Amino acid sequence: MEDIILAIVKPLVDHPEEVTIDTQEEESRITYRLSLHPEDIGKVIGKHGRVAKAIRTITTAAANAAHQKKVYVEIAE
Repeated sequence: MEDIILAIVKPLVDHPEEVTIDTQEEESRITYRLSLHPEDIGKVIGKHGRVAKAIRTITTAAANAAHQKKVYVEIAE
């Protein structure tokens, strides 16, 4: 799942080397916390959160095929 998120996010940002993902897995959910360079946060969120919503939609669809857990993607500031 992390590979999918990185494949989407890295081409969007100016500092792809600073993109990291922390994963927290619990009994009924998996949370992916995305850390970025401060200048790139706006690019990943997008206007009115459209890019972030698209990332979450793709991640949720991929996770439903692989896991029976809820998946959350958070963007760290």
